[in-house]
Amino acid sequence: MVATSFTYALLVVLAIIYIFPFLISVSTSFKTDAEATANALSLVPQTFTTAAYERLFLNSDFPLWFRNSVIVTIFVTVGRVFFNSLAGYALARIQFRGRAVIFAALVAVMAVPGVVLLIPKFLVIKQLGIYNSFAGLIIPLLADAAGIFIMKNFFESVPVSVEEAARLDGAGTFRTFWSVVLPMAVPAIITISILSFQGSWNELSHFIVASQDSGLYTLTKGVAQLSSGTLGQGTQYPLKLGAAVIMTIPVAILFFVFQRRIMNASAGAVKE
Repeated sequence: MVATSFTYALLVVLAIIYIFPFLISVSTSFKTDAEATANALSLVPQTFTTAAYERLFLNSDFPLWFRNSVIVTIFVTVGRVFFNSLAGYALARIQFRGRAVIFAALVAVMAVPGVVLLIPKFLVIKQLGIYNSFAGLIIPLLADAAGIFIMKNFFESVPVSVEEAARLDGAGTFRTFWSVVLPMAVPAIITISILSFQGSWNELSHFIVASQDSGLYTLTKGVAQLSSGTLGQGTQYPLKLGAAVIMTIPVAILFFVFQRRIMNASAGAVKE
């Protein structure tokens, strides 16, 4: 009993420590600049104001950044679900020469820090002629090693007998994948969708090397520039933290709605 109470108390303390910075961000976004500077850690604004949000939406490029992030995130999420699923199924089921080498290379790529690939990524984007375009922002993100790895492992959990039955009915490889196996992979698809949405929504380094056009700024790039004080003088804490709070909302909603569906590998799989 004592051990259980101590564990719960520790979890509560850790939860408070974890969520406190976010509460500070929400509170500060409704303060005046002077109050935010003088009393930064107060959770209750003395003077409640929405001036920071009004300035973000009416006197800045924040709506443009938000629109660009939505466009990029939707295309990247849909693309990753499709291409990761295709690649994962190929590695899990289709026998071809070099499959083990490709999978080993995939695992190796997962171990490479993303910052190491920034310069090669920039050179490839420039060579393809898609620099400063939505294509340059989206296409390099349409597949990722971690997503392929997750889908491969899930497809391997699906009994082969399910696919054999489909082939006996005359279904080809793609038809078997699309109509039989993929519908069984809903838990993995939801996991990939959430990870892809979160990853592309919060991506920054790729967008830095893929474009310099201010009309293509996403939220992460725009808010990063905003944090450097591009909209004026002073600390502008309410403005910066208000932008951060708005950025958090879509990912938080997606996670809380689908958290119970994230990667239950037993769902949809039929035991032989």
